[in-house]
Amino acid sequence: MEGKKRCSSSTAKTNQQPAVKIERPMKKTAVFIVDDHCMVTEGIRSLLQDEKDIELIGHASNAASCLAFIKNKQPDVILMDISMPDKSGVDLCKEVREMYPAVFVIGLSTFNQFTYIDKMIEHGASGYLLKNADKEEIIAAIQEVAKGKTYLSDEAASTLKNAAHEDSPILTRRENEVLRMIAEGMTNPEIAEKLFLSLSTVDTHRKSLMRKLNTKNTAILIRYAIEHKMV
Repeated sequence: MEGKKRCSSSTAKTNQQPAVKIERPMKKTAVFIVDDHCMVTEGIRSLLQDEKDIELIGHASNAASCLAFIKNKQPDVILMDISMPDKSGVDLCKEVREMYPAVFVIGLSTFNQFTYIDKMIEHGASGYLLKNADKEEIIAAIQEVAKGKTYLSDEAASTLKNAAHEDSPILTRRENEVLRMIAEGMTNPEIAEKLFLSLSTVDTHRKSLMRKLNTKNTAILIRYAIEHKMV
């Protein structure tokens, strides 16, 4: 009886196909901008629009629009101005972080003062950039914060390190504008004309400044602003 023929393993043929490597698309960091200055918004957009790992998903010019947007589409990182028409960025940052813990915030400002930086960090911001930041610094901040880390510009980090820890109040954008004009020697009527405000509104801002900064007259108010580098 003939034995069964067996195929040698060395001559056996297989139909296996070579492995195919599947390239998975890199997840982009979704970035949202909150700033009421078009030049700032468009400037950041032009800097970041060609970045392969960053996607700009929108922008808002005030706190209400920001909250309405992220209710439906949450970004990974928000670049947030700390001075807006309807609400301070400090308060908005706190609100966003409480409602959406997975959304990280980077404070964006022209103010390099301890109080502003400290309050933003205290209210949940993961970073702080000055508006003179270049493209590389903005990208680095977004990348670090998206990883759950903290990023401070060199100037902001230096301010936190060297500043005296004083509890100075946070001023609104309009109060800062009025304070700067007062320091320049402008009168209430001149300020009202420049900012298109009523005299009573300017007077209200002046009194609010004196109350917040605990100063009794205009001369002391100006001296305080200069000593604390507020103007």
